[in-house]
Amino acid sequence: MKIVIPGGTGQVGTVLKRALSAAGHDVVVLSRHPERQGEVRWDGAKPGPWTEELDGSDVVVNLAGRSVNCRYTPANLREMMDSRVDSARVVGEAIAAAARPPRIWLQMSTATVYAHRFDAPHDEATGVIGGTEPDVPGYWAYSVEIAKAWERAQESADTPHTRKVALRTAMVMSPDRGGVFDVLLRLARLGLGGPVAGGAQYVSWIHDQDFVRAIEFLVARDDIDGPVNLAAPEPLPHRAFMRALRAAWGVPVGLPATRWMAEAGAFVLRSDTELLLKSRRVVPGRLLDAGFTFDRPTWPQAADDLVRRLRGGRAR
Repeated sequence: MKIVIPGGTGQVGTVLKRALSAAGHDVVVLSRHPERQGEVRWDGAKPGPWTEELDGSDVVVNLAGRSVNCRYTPANLREMMDSRVDSARVVGEAIAAAARPPRIWLQMSTATVYAHRFDAPHDEATGVIGGTEPDVPGYWAYSVEIAKAWERAQESADTPHTRKVALRTAMVMSPDRGGVFDVLLRLARLGLGGPVAGGAQYVSWIHDQDFVRAIEFLVARDDIDGPVNLAAPEPLPHRAFMRALRAAWGVPVGLPATRWMAEAGAFVLRSDTELLLKSRRVVPGRLLDAGFTFDRPTWPQAADDLVRRLRGGRAR
């Protein structure tokens, strides 16, 4: 198959391109700064010669959007919104104009669309969309608005011959440098991998190989469209998540951090505490109902595998 991945140069795109190329597919990445063979220039906002890559392709997986690993300033939040909505809109326009449109368009979304919640998990049917929770920072609601606008841009695209799936994706854990697992493991190795703000907030995640397998599963099925949660079936509280990560590496203790300590650390790292403090208790209802099985459904098992692969050469 020919698979086009707009915005495919980040961590998740690297994971996906590596696996799909190894499986024998023709993978084309659309990038603002193409550097390697198989990368084609686009700006993520306007049609151009890149649209020829979509015409005649089989699958489009749009991952484009400004990284959330930044300070949530008004300017950065606006850039997150614009980069996601503009890229989804222009991909939809290119598919609509194609003489031979792809049969499926997988559009990255986020598990952040769901409410900050401890009491029950969110699946696609019963999950509560966030934005109105009491006692949370106001900008968390804007993050939800970004996610909703991102999905609306795909949903409103006039692409009757292309099946559309919105990937409400949890943190993708891979041993690649610079990914979220790399960052969390570095904290654990420094002795800083304890619970943050008590550690009761839930962490949703997915092992990189299960992420790829879920993408392949959705491509192969012709009866699934709309939002799909890409998350392992067993989210867990942050304190248990970090405990399992420390155990996988062999770190006996991790210093806990208060909320204000997390704020200070995030400021130094030029990141934001929403990534640590929001409780994301998301489960993959539609994948499980459709018969998808996870190779690594539990975090201790997944963490052990990721550590083993990192020590053996990271990406294997």
